[in-house]
Amino acid sequence: MGKEQDQMNFLGKGTSFTGKLRVNGNIRIDGAFEGEIEVSESLIIGKTGIVKGQVKSKGTIVGGRMEGNLYSSDKIELQSGARLTGDILCRSLSIQDGVFFEGNCKMSSESLKEPPKG
Repeated sequence: MGKEQDQMNFLGKGTSFTGKLRVNGNIRIDGAFEGEIEVSESLIIGKTGIVKGQVKSKGTIVGGRMEGNLYSSDKIELQSGARLTGDILCRSLSIQDGVFFEGNCKMSSESLKEPPKG
């Protein structure tokens, strides 16, 4: 693995951030985020994490809450207890029992270079 793939960034529980966030590597959010996130590797939304806005990543694991559109060029995993309201575009999707998901899902085997406009 390269350096950026090994790097883990955190937005801890009790912390909130509003704006645009670009992460070169991985990030775990256990606090609250509102805005746009672009992650070169993986985004993990922990059980206490709340994300409102648009997300673009290579892979995403949602354990907490997300409101907004989620675009992942690889896999999205929705863990038990997660709540996602918004549209999903990904290559692969895994949904565990006990997930609330309201929105549309489109899966594509082609690499997602840019999220759709609109």
